[in-house]
Amino acid sequence: MTDWNDTLYLRFGDQRTRAAVDLLARVRPDPAVAVAEVVDLGCGPGNSTALLAARWPGARITGVDNSAAMLKAARQALPALDWVEADVSTWRAPAGRPVDVLFANAVFQWVPDHRRLLPQLLAQVRPGGVLALQMPANRDEPSHRWMRELPGPWAGRLGVAAQAMNHVLEPADYYDLLAPLAAEVDIWETRYEQVMADADAIVDWVRATGLRPFLDALADDGERAAYLAAYRERIDAAYPARVDGQRLFRFPRRFVVVRRA
Repeated sequence: MTDWNDTLYLRFGDQRTRAAVDLLARVRPDPAVAVAEVVDLGCGPGNSTALLAARWPGARITGVDNSAAMLKAARQALPALDWVEADVSTWRAPAGRPVDVLFANAVFQWVPDHRRLLPQLLAQVRPGGVLALQMPANRDEPSHRWMRELPGPWAGRLGVAAQAMNHVLEPADYYDLLAPLAAEVDIWETRYEQVMADADAIVDWVRATGLRPFLDALADDGERAAYLAAYRERIDAAYPARVDGQRLFRFPRRFVVVRRA
């Protein structure tokens, strides 16, 4: 998949960071844990990592991402923090440095095999520490249905791309997976009604994230332009203008916060 575009991603930085704020509000390590090691998995351009640095200014804060472009933006914004280029599915905490807070905002929708990976990550958290993750839960929203169901000459090539974001489990699955290892499990969903200027803004939002594997699956720039034009028509119809001309872009997200036993 092509590298991330940090500029396009941060065009909606406030809206993207809002879920990280809501996730962080529920991160409550055991009072006996002096938070010294904090890791932001899938840190992107550092917008969520900045929240962690503000919450625990005395801790070592490390951002981990597999995108060189995103990490370059993060280093420029927050040069005092530690940045590591790595795949979150294979990342491991350095020996002798158990993590007190392992935070992951909007990354695990891209990562397969949660049943194997999440217990491994929780095992790297100090007892009493916290694993916290947030993932979009919007597979059945119009924005994401039309990504994979858009009719056209590309239809036969969208199946593999659709699987790239089909990894999020149901809340009960996360509970059953993590509760035997936890002192506390907190799971919830929030549906954000994001106010967007127009259909083009919604397309730009998803073009920076969920639409990327679908665009990568297309043959060339001409086909990508045709796909985007057809997709925009469906988005325009699915999210009609409200009384002031703006659009409400419905965006559900799933949150899981686990305090290790």
